[in-house]
Amino acid sequence: MSGEQGAVEAREKSAPTALARAYDALGHVGGAILAVMTGAVFLQVVLRFVGSAGFDGLEEVPRFLFVWLVMIGSAAAMQRGQHTVLDYFVNQLTPRGRALVLIAVNGAGIALFAYLIKLSLVLVPNAQLQTSAGLGLPLGWVYAAVPVGSALIILPMLVQILKALGSLWPKHS
Repeated sequence: MSGEQGAVEAREKSAPTALARAYDALGHVGGAILAVMTGAVFLQVVLRFVGSAGFDGLEEVPRFLFVWLVMIGSAAAMQRGQHTVLDYFVNQLTPRGRALVLIAVNGAGIALFAYLIKLSLVLVPNAQLQTSAGLGLPLGWVYAAVPVGSALIILPMLVQILKALGSLWPKHS
């Protein structure tokens, strides 16, 4: 029976959670955004090569999508634990010390991104009143990447804090 229980636990650890699947989908959205950006830049180069003026606002597409790509890509990387980390000194700590540092760092990150969301509550509605020169797109759609991305980044940070708190007080069986 202990072998079956171990197999079940291994399956549960390897099976992606709904949150992991959602963030994987975010990674695919980021890839699609990157493809559109690449296509727009390629089209601009080709049109300039043949001497055409191109489409109005085509140069704005990669610029505006880049903001979304950064925020969505950051959220996906945060959930996967793929952000660049300088952890040499943290790894020298005890497991309890590492958990405390993880809680402090993620807490500071949450505070930063929550502050960005707070600032965006003023910025996005004001930007919605302006339109881009080429596309005529309300700039609020571009600026909305900041609060959306910040919220998506905060969620994995909260999960990390909960895991670290759980490791501080392990359950004894």
